[in-house]
Amino acid sequence: MDLVAPVVVEPLRRRRCSECRQGPLERMIVEFHAPVCLDCADLGHLVFLRRGDTALTRRAREGSGLWAVVVRHNRRRTRYERQGLLVEEAALARAEAACLADAEARARRRARDAVRRSERDAEVTAALEAEILRIFPRCPGDRAAEIAAHASRKGSGRVGRTAAGRALDRGAVTAAVRAAVRHVDTEYDTLLMRGVPRHQARTRVAPAIETVLRAWRPV
Repeated sequence: MDLVAPVVVEPLRRRRCSECRQGPLERMIVEFHAPVCLDCADLGHLVFLRRGDTALTRRAREGSGLWAVVVRHNRRRTRYERQGLLVEEAALARAEAACLADAEARARRRARDAVRRSERDAEVTAALEAEILRIFPRCPGDRAAEIAAHASRKGSGRVGRTAAGRALDRGAVTAAVRAAVRHVDTEYDTLLMRGVPRHQARTRVAPAIETVLRAWRPV
């Protein structure tokens, strides 16, 4: 049977418990659209474990007979985001002891994983650079390397990290080159700083971008 953990909210404004009237509440649950403090909700004996340590969180959750997810609303992103867990204190203590016992082994594993990820990232960047030079053989080598490194930077969400970019889709690769030319070889950034709307600025610099791309394509 699937387990459904209680959801505990960290309120953004001062709230009082609808049952015992205690407040302001640091954390609460919502029952029938009303705030209820953790003591009244029978969760007051649990301790807070902030998110961040994956191994500790997993072990504490698995060892706790009762646990709850703690969330807070992010107004800018208009969504609730996980802050951590509430777990039984004894379960947290056991989890901390277990993590201390194998900390060295987990550190070595993390180091090996980091090396493998770095190698894969370097392969992605090298492949992207080679494809840029294949499509634009007259592009200077240092520019191709710079564009590939920028477009494939991990966690950037740029073209080189997308499925199309990893597959070296011609359109995705060209888009990465065009974006680099737009910022480096045209007045696009200056126009934005002057308050020109983005779409208008792109239209104004489009001819300059095409001039550079033509110069970099095969003769």
